[in-house]
Amino acid sequence: MVWTVLLLQLLAHSSGVDSQTVVTQEPSMSVSPGGTVTLTCGLSSGSVSSSNYPSWYQQTPGKPPRMLIYQTNNRPSGVPARFSGSISGNKAALTITGAQPEDEADYYCAL
Repeated sequence: MVWTVLLLQLLAHSSGVDSQTVVTQEPSMSVSPGGTVTLTCGLSSGSVSSSNYPSWYQQTPGKPPRMLIYQTNNRPSGVPARFSGSISGNKAALTITGAQPEDEADYYCAL
């Protein structure tokens, strides 16, 4: 079984970030159970750094978005360690290591 991870493009709205900054992501990605996938998020206004790292969210049908990662690689309580954040080149990255069936969802990055 292969899951598709859907990603959306969001406008960034945050103090200290240009209101015209656009956050871009891949339209979709797939991963097999137990596999590893890395999603990336870029900023139209320049490179991602630890000072402007977006937060990552997961949303499953019928539920509100759940924060997975903030401030580069911090996880809120209850988020499994298989989710990790990093900076890859000039983009933010979310890696899911050992993907599980419950990881099938929409993933968003947002400033």
